[in-house]
Amino acid sequence: MTNAHNITLIPGDGIGPEVSNATKRVLEATGVRFNWDIMHAGIEVMEEYGTPLPEHVLESIRKNKIAIKGPVTTPVGSGFRSVNVALRKHLELYACVRPCKSYKGIPSLYENIDIVIVRENTEDLYAGIEFEKGKPQTEEVIKFLSEKSGAKIREDSGISIKPISETGSRRILRYAFEFAKKEGRKKVTAIHKANIMKFSDGLFLAVARELANEYPDIEFEDRIVDNMTMQLVKNPQQFDVIACPNLYGDILSDLCAGLVGGLGVAPGANIGEEAALFEPTHGSAPKYKGMNKVNPMAMMLSGVMMLKHIGELEASERLEMAIAAVIAEGKNVTYDLKADSERANAVGTSQVADAVIEKLEKIK
Repeated sequence: MTNAHNITLIPGDGIGPEVSNATKRVLEATGVRFNWDIMHAGIEVMEEYGTPLPEHVLESIRKNKIAIKGPVTTPVGSGFRSVNVALRKHLELYACVRPCKSYKGIPSLYENIDIVIVRENTEDLYAGIEFEKGKPQTEEVIKFLSEKSGAKIREDSGISIKPISETGSRRILRYAFEFAKKEGRKKVTAIHKANIMKFSDGLFLAVARELANEYPDIEFEDRIVDNMTMQLVKNPQQFDVIACPNLYGDILSDLCAGLVGGLGVAPGANIGEEAALFEPTHGSAPKYKGMNKVNPMAMMLSGVMMLKHIGELEASERLEMAIAAVIAEGKNVTYDLKADSERANAVGTSQVADAVIEKLEKIK
């Protein structure tokens, strides 16, 4: 029997604990052994620790190297910054990997989609370099930028800085090409707006074109981001691995999730040199907290990715097969995977876990 894997489990808040518990159950049902280090982060620990991301949570992930996390609420427009972004920044999880794959039985306009978004995770407009409207330092920045660039910036502006480095671009683009090579994929598409942002997106594009020469067996193309959104809607099957700067990757990964049935089946991984964090793409949906209603499959599929990452390939394959079988059968799925006329027959979060475990027992 193999040794147990030490894994940090962050249940999250809102619906997080429910989908996390369902995922924990199906992971354990694969027969893989885990030592769970359960750590809490998000709104519910703010009062106790004064931060949504206590240092001991980061220490646990640094120690175990692997974490799986439920969704955590991020306030819109005010309050603390995103816990998700902070985790990626503190742990240097530079690659966000988001597969978007069709499964038989999911209501969708499209079939046979198998796209992987590889998103840069540390730079771009998510770097957190911002200046609030009306603050003295913002006035200084506006004055400096106006003097140096000749651009007229309104005095009542808020400012966000978009850094894209050669180092960060090279790292994420090499990850995309190496991922394609390792997974037997055929094409990498680099996304940019280099026709307008020539020194940030233009740098990303230049590095992509340079690196493509090192991978002659992998087809390479680049797409301007606005054209890419149209192409994904018209003919998504033409794409394979999509490599993006941070903001475009965030937007396109949600678009691609929509192509395959929604965020309920959209897993994600954040990979660095020293640690890896697996999490669903969707948010914490606090209005559904405690209702046993939401789809846990995005987090379960993130668990599939985690199993593969830690070398449990057979268990990873079996768990994905079990999830796919439950979806295809269509009986024990949540409301979002039901046709409108069938939503009254939807099951809850824990019942989905029961059904997946039952299928797992039949797949040996």
